[in-house]
Amino acid sequence: LGLFFPSGSPYQPVIEALGNYPQKKFYNVSKLGGAKYDTLPYSIRVLFESSVRNCDGFLVKETDAMNILDWKTKQNDVEVPFCPARVVLQDFTGIPAMVDFAAMREAVRNAGGDPVRVNPACPTDLTVDHSLQIDFSKCAIQNAPNPGGGDSQKPMAKLSPLKAQPRKLPCRGQTGCRGPCSAGESSRNSGQFSAQIENTPILCPFHLQPVPEPETVLKNQEMEFGRNRERLQFFKWSSKVFKNISIIPPETGMAHQVNLEYLSRVVFEVKDFLYPDSVVGTDSHTTMVNGLGILGWGVGGIETEAVMLGMPVTLTLPEVVGCELTGTASPLATSIDIVLSITKHLRQADVAGKFVEFFGSGVSQLSVADRTTIANMCPEYGAILSFFPVDNVTLKHLKHTGFDKAKLEVMEAYLKAVKLFRSDESSSREPEYSQVVQISLSSIIPYVSGPKRSQDRVAVNNMKSDFQACLNEKSGVKGFQIAVEKQNDIVPVQYEGNEYKLSHGCIVIAAVISCTNNCNPSVMLAAGLLAKKAVEAGLVVKPYIRTSLSPGSGMVTHYLSSSGVLPYLSKLGFEVVGYGCSTCVGNTAPLPEAIRNAIKQGDIIACGVLSGTKNFEGRLCDCVRANYLASPPLVVAYAIAGTVRIDFETEPLGTGFNGKSIYLRDIWPTRKELHTVEEECVISSMFKELKEKMEKGNKRWNLLETPESTLFPWDLKSTYIRCPSFFDKLAKEPVSPQPIENAHVLLYLGDSVTTDHISPAGSIARSSAAAKYLTNKGLTPREFNSYGARRGNDAVMTRGTFANIKLLNKFIGKPAPKTIHFPSGQTLDVFEAAELYQKEGIPVIILAGKKYGLGSSRDWAAKGPFLLGVKAVLAESYEKVHKSQLIGIGIAPLQFLPGENPSTLGLTGREQFSILFPPELSPGMTLDIKTSTGKVFSVIALFENDMEITLYKYGGSLNFVARRFL
Repeated sequence: LGLFFPSGSPYQPVIEALGNYPQKKFYNVSKLGGAKYDTLPYSIRVLFESSVRNCDGFLVKETDAMNILDWKTKQNDVEVPFCPARVVLQDFTGIPAMVDFAAMREAVRNAGGDPVRVNPACPTDLTVDHSLQIDFSKCAIQNAPNPGGGDSQKPMAKLSPLKAQPRKLPCRGQTGCRGPCSAGESSRNSGQFSAQIENTPILCPFHLQPVPEPETVLKNQEMEFGRNRERLQFFKWSSKVFKNISIIPPETGMAHQVNLEYLSRVVFEVKDFLYPDSVVGTDSHTTMVNGLGILGWGVGGIETEAVMLGMPVTLTLPEVVGCELTGTASPLATSIDIVLSITKHLRQADVAGKFVEFFGSGVSQLSVADRTTIANMCPEYGAILSFFPVDNVTLKHLKHTGFDKAKLEVMEAYLKAVKLFRSDESSSREPEYSQVVQISLSSIIPYVSGPKRSQDRVAVNNMKSDFQACLNEKSGVKGFQIAVEKQNDIVPVQYEGNEYKLSHGCIVIAAVISCTNNCNPSVMLAAGLLAKKAVEAGLVVKPYIRTSLSPGSGMVTHYLSSSGVLPYLSKLGFEVVGYGCSTCVGNTAPLPEAIRNAIKQGDIIACGVLSGTKNFEGRLCDCVRANYLASPPLVVAYAIAGTVRIDFETEPLGTGFNGKSIYLRDIWPTRKELHTVEEECVISSMFKELKEKMEKGNKRWNLLETPESTLFPWDLKSTYIRCPSFFDKLAKEPVSPQPIENAHVLLYLGDSVTTDHISPAGSIARSSAAAKYLTNKGLTPREFNSYGARRGNDAVMTRGTFANIKLLNKFIGKPAPKTIHFPSGQTLDVFEAAELYQKEGIPVIILAGKKYGLGSSRDWAAKGPFLLGVKAVLAESYEKVHKSQLIGIGIAPLQFLPGENPSTLGLTGREQFSILFPPELSPGMTLDIKTSTGKVFSVIALFENDMEITLYKYGGSLNFVARRFL
């Protein structure tokens, strides 16, 4: 906690004791800032406190702190450093970070330094959550008749989901239960839940007795540990040799949800010194914690590694958009509806690259679960983060989830002392904002989002007509351009001995995922209660639909199980498949062959519906072209309907018992039902049990054997872990930027090229360059695993860069991961062309349109192009995080002048380009580019500050940081 304010400075921060807790100390920055501090947005106050506490005169200077204090006049004009309290990694982006650390140790040792010194300086938590694939789903319990135990021939019984059914039934497929029991034998009051809930996250759905994990979960876990054993051993080695890092083992939960439920402190305490919790992470959904009043956002893996080594994150002092919420949402509107509505409003308000901070009477109407859902989606509307200051709702939530009472009292006292606690009192003064956006919650109605982008909202009552419009529209961000005479085509298909009919709008993937909804009980329980009513009414889901339930953590399974709704979800096919990212990242098991063939044969626009955050075209499955984001209960409803071409108001979901038509309104749970179940099931003991489970790990993880060496023993035969080449040219001193001469264009891309298009993700296609590499290593297609699992192997990842089947390269004219090697005229895979250019000693660049690098923060979206030999990207505009990543790896981000682009300049992309850098770069300077046709035009070098220029001169942040250990 070093502090450096020059001698004689008028600004000297005051270290105070905390009221009734004199042993607790803190910097009272509110006294340092005076009246200016009181007008700052809460999120900027956190930045200010961090700058004061970490001021060392070098990385953080007094002027940085004062610039933040003068936020009102300095926003958008100055760069400021931010030193977060901690770092969060998930394994897809965490493994390259840890591989880089291991390689850095190697490089430091080879250069004469002490490798043991290479450790994270900032507390770091890595959650192994992205390796789960859905190999198995729909276990035996799905075939159990009427799992609720009621009379299946009678209309839906009006029974509380929390009460055992009166009939005695044996457990089906759950051999760990004691067998038949009567309703009276299970005590159901909430005070006894903690005695019943043991470390296993599943209870017998009929008798509430602890039972083994379902067969589906066990099989998926076994497959996960089998295919990922090598990388999991590397993670465990990392947890043993590196200081200041902890590894959360597989099957615990998703990184951003574990961050919320388990890792969040809200207020840090180090040796009785208090300061606000804050975090950066290698996942764009790190922003979820802002719903708890914890400042945090996602950055690239390259920047995260620098933070882990004690460097600050640098950002332009942002505008802060105040979002005033008023009113109360409709009973039918879920968190997803609120999220998508706010997403639309904020996207229209142009909040890209800005902080958003919520205030107003409507904020108190939102639970912490609602807030974290909204905060989680902020990358989709372009904001850096969406901040909800701590208030009484936050404290009640923390108390409910098992926070220690004494800690809560200290937390509240500290936050009020530094004016970081939001009050609903009319006398309290609201901060001043750059602009204010007003949203009435009362106007929000249920929506879904799609079919290709998360920002394209569709009112549920307009879904049928909107999908019809999409069929008519030209191919693009929404349209599919299906001829009118083919829009009602029906393709019959035989599946499991029955004939089904597929048509445009048919649903083939339905995934209930709780990561976006974090642990929002009202939303996940709504899906369960809807499933219960549907089963009791006699509704079913067609067997060819790939259904799955992927809880964000065991806590979700706990309350679904203890509330009695889990067997009903299972009955409809929504079986727990495991804990981790699956459908969202393209890890869904392949559709049945008959269904795939029918879709391709009829050119059917098949649909996926999921409660996740990503629905880019082709992301879930290459034959599923329309994907919709929806709330969990709507995912279940659409799965039952089997199509998106339905009007829920006038058309039934299906036919129930005795041929009765069942409508959505007949089975939609009321808010009163939800609140009753939530209060009785979501209790602090569940959080406590799960936290203990996280700390204990699991049997498979505990039995993993790992090396004991300080340096990692690289296995040259490994196809998972390879020592990367980023440190091959480790420079002790910076060099002048080298000119780029006679570069060919590797790819000529359009607008909105996402990191999904650039970075390897999902399964490895059998015809890809990565597949050829793995085949040459002796692997069969079944052993390929996913790109995410192989992020520790730069050879695989480089070959998977720009390998997305939806990549539209203007040289090719259709979606395909191909390009032209101009010296030979051959059309090749992107990797093969880049490899030829490198052998010929020819540099390459990329031409792109607007918003290059949109989407999730991914370090391989920069590392991959770098290893392909890309020296510069020339685009009309960039997503900010990705632009920073390019600099962090050593690629120059260049931008066309306003109003100019390749078309206006008459560029075809077939020219060769030469770019000369001056000996001394300066932020935002203009450079000249000369083409082989003699054309000369100017571009802007998007270096925003001296630090970015320094990093570029050193060849990126990795080399800059590594040099500090020499």
